[in-house]
Amino acid sequence: MIEPLSHVVFGLTVLATAVMAASAAIQGARHTLDLFGATVIGVAAAVGGGTVRDLFLGRVPVFWITDLTYLMVAIPVAAAAYFVATRLPSGNGRRLRLLMQFDAVGLALFTLVGVEVALQMETHPFVAVIIGCITGTVGGMIRDILCNVTPSVLKEDLYATISLVGGGVFVGLISLVDQAVALVTCFALMLVARLFVIARMSQG
Repeated sequence: MIEPLSHVVFGLTVLATAVMAASAAIQGARHTLDLFGATVIGVAAAVGGGTVRDLFLGRVPVFWITDLTYLMVAIPVAAAAYFVATRLPSGNGRRLRLLMQFDAVGLALFTLVGVEVALQMETHPFVAVIIGCITGTVGGMIRDILCNVTPSVLKEDLYATISLVGGGVFVGLISLVDQAVALVTCFALMLVARLFVIARMSQG
């Protein structure tokens, strides 16, 4: 019997779903998709990583089928983000920066959620770190592929590396400190690292 997600992990998953849906919808707006197309990409990106995670772990039906909360969050957030993005001036990089900032938050959150879910399923900690990376990166890959963009994970911008290192640190910390402290610490570390890389890229 699969244990239900804790309230903390549920909350993190909902938040991660929202930010990933927003980032994907902004990407859709940047590539001149209409509202429907951007919303579809937003939903696909928001639930994609968790879907692959659940399939790998044998957690079926996957999370968004058994709990409609995630779709009810992803759809309106994607639509709202699309409208905001279409009203921002194009050509000055503002939409791209906003997309990457949302993506950085989503990467960190989904990585931690993926590790936590895998550990709840009593997988080996090493496998849990890999599952966390898959959960954190697949949504962004789906978003970029559907928009005909080379996924960040395939570029030299430490995307997957930050996820793997952050997940590994989380696994190490939870045996030493309170789980909430480990979550906050690793989220902050991954977010700062990713934003630093983004800032360096924008200067290049």
